[in-house]
Amino acid sequence: MSEPLLDVRDLTVDFPRRGVRAVRGVSFTAERGRITAIVGESGSGKSVTARSLVGLPGDGAEVRAAALDFDGIDLTGRPPWRALRGRRIGFVLQDALGSLDPLRRVGAEVAEPLREHRVVPSRQIREETVRLLTEAGIPGAETRARQYPHELSGGLRQRALIASALAARPDLLIADEPTTALDATVQRQVLRLLRERASEGVAILLITHDLGVVAEIADHVHVMRDGVFVEDGPAHQILECPRHAYTRALVGAGAPLARSRPGGHARTVLRADGLAKRFTLPGGRAVPAVDGVSLTLKAGETLGIVGESGSGKTTVGRMLAGLTRPDAGTVEIDGRRWDALGRRELREFRRRVQLIYQHPLSSFDPRYSVRALLEEPLRATGRPVTDKALTALLDQVGLPADVLARRARELSGGQAQRLAIARALAPDPDVIVCDEPVSALDASIQAQILELLAGIQDRRGVAYVFVSHDLGVIRRLSDRVAVMREGRVVEEGGIEQVFRSPAHPYTQELLAAIPRERSKK
Repeated sequence: MSEPLLDVRDLTVDFPRRGVRAVRGVSFTAERGRITAIVGESGSGKSVTARSLVGLPGDGAEVRAAALDFDGIDLTGRPPWRALRGRRIGFVLQDALGSLDPLRRVGAEVAEPLREHRVVPSRQIREETVRLLTEAGIPGAETRARQYPHELSGGLRQRALIASALAARPDLLIADEPTTALDATVQRQVLRLLRERASEGVAILLITHDLGVVAEIADHVHVMRDGVFVEDGPAHQILECPRHAYTRALVGAGAPLARSRPGGHARTVLRADGLAKRFTLPGGRAVPAVDGVSLTLKAGETLGIVGESGSGKTTVGRMLAGLTRPDAGTVEIDGRRWDALGRRELREFRRRVQLIYQHPLSSFDPRYSVRALLEEPLRATGRPVTDKALTALLDQVGLPADVLARRARELSGGQAQRLAIARALAPDPDVIVCDEPVSALDASIQAQILELLAGIQDRRGVAYVFVSHDLGVIRRLSDRVAVMREGRVVEEGGIEQVFRSPAHPYTQELLAAIPRERSKK
């Protein structure tokens, strides 16, 4: 075994003003050429652990350790962070939208570490920037480099962040949920990139809730809960023979959902015919985002829409929800076209089709309390605004009544997503478009949200359009699936039919890209 590049012993992180001990005496190493994973649910302390290694544990944090050594440098003292961050220690944060400067083009973000640390001569920076973006899986990298973060999809932003972290060729790469927003094919590309970097001698510390990713590339795994490691060992041992009850719960979180299914006689509540949408890129070039998509949805049914980032699946979801107007094609609710409705009728349409966003906190007004966030959709649709009505909504999504006085930013990721579901349920819709509603959640919370959605559907008969890049999630919840590529539906059918006997080569490629455990070493 090689000498560890990073040696962490008895790391403790306190937030005295909040009365919280986030990390309690954890110890681990990271070695050159190996991938070490820390796995745990939201709030377990894994991200605080990672951030403490680069001197960014959070406001008011107190960090103590018996040893916090990086290649002979004591990180508990006053290390030369300017020289270390980016150049010797790369960091990929989970929230790409919050991490990338909204006022700078993506290419400038990647070029900064190249210029700051003089990785390549100035005349080669542009070429190297495009190469890094391409290597991270961004198609049309020269064009994308000229765009701002808000002009990219979530998956493209995450890839740009990975390119920036790898730009200066660091010795240690800390990757905090690096593939959360990525579809299966791009995830495979990024995982291959990380494995290649490890084979070149880079030490990689992977923070993730995705056990499929752990199975694919991790060498050693630490399972974290409530600030401590409850189990650790070789990846195949942890995943195949977990000893701790918490680890067993994480491994079992992907079990199929037991639920009723709609019969063939159910009425069609939503129909889309020939939807098309084009967007304009920098330079004035118009590209088709959606091209001739037709879909139907029955009452009480879940239609999964899956595809890689940029395939048009989110745009389709927004058109179905009436938030984006199609350039061509129609959307009907119970046989009535929404684009032909008057103002009053259109308001009723918007009540009947609701949307759950991928990042709930970014869709909430930060000034509002939970109470105000729930009162808003009730008032907008003329429903009674009473404590009883608010409590009933919270009960449906498993939230206690005492959250009404809190603000959304005070909620955990799982609680925020439950609140988003409650807001969508408030107008009593027939259809809910779910846009990546569990992509940012760890395995156990993800399982809870999927079970919650399935239970609501069984009780209320609401129909879902479930947009996701995660094939495992699609299979667990959906009755039918539509596979999108480059703005078109290339395959559609019953969930088991498509997963067991995919007809289109692209669907076969997606299924082949699902992370699987590597051969044991």
